[in-house]
Formats: sequence, structure tokens, C-alpha cells
Amino acid sequence: MRGAAMSVYIISDIEVHDWDRYREYVRQTRPIIESYGGHYHIRGGEITVTAGDWKPNRLVVIEFPSAEKLEQFGTSTEYQPVAAIRKSASTTISSVVVEGYDGHTDNVPEA
Repeated sequence: MRGAAMSVYIISDIEVHDWDRYREYVRQTRPIIESYGGHYHIRGGEITVTAGDWKPNRLVVIEFPSAEKLEQFGTSTEYQPVAAIRKSASTTISSVVVEGYDGHTDNVPEA
């Protein structure tokens, strides 16, 4: 994973099959995410594709204060039974973790 000092964002494209169970997952997950310093930036909403042929279903973006906090959340004993609800109610089409912007590093390779 990435460095500890920088926020990271997990961005997931999710297809929900069972909305009742998925709502229960969201209800149970939020306090666990928050206990690891995470918070939602995007949880669904209307999507407008502005370039390419990407057809996302439901986008979810969660920020964590560090890669370590994200990993601790994902492997925590309190999250595992809740993750099982997510897996039964939805399919993750794709998911990525991206470092946040620290205001100084451009993350552009040198020529």
C-alpha cells in the first residue's frame, strides 16, 4: 500500500442486486468506517460520463487518513461480518485505491 502520511481514497464501482440488504450494509458500515477515521465523499448519485465509454453503476468514494487505516478497516474483525452482507447484496465491478493530493507533489514523472 501507499505511504502512511497521506490520505487515500478507495473508489469502487458497485452493482447492487439486493437493495434492502445493501441498505443494511451501509447502515452498519458507516460507524466502522468512521472509527478508522474514514468518511464518505460519494455514495451513489447521478453519474454523467464525460469521456470514453465507461458505464459505472454506483460509485462509492471513501477517504481514509492513511493507507494503514484503510487496511486496518478492511481487515478488522468488526467489518468482516458486515463485508459478508455487501458480498451477498452487491458485486464490486472494480475498485482502486488512490493517494490523495498533498498540495505539493505533482505525481507527474520527470521527462
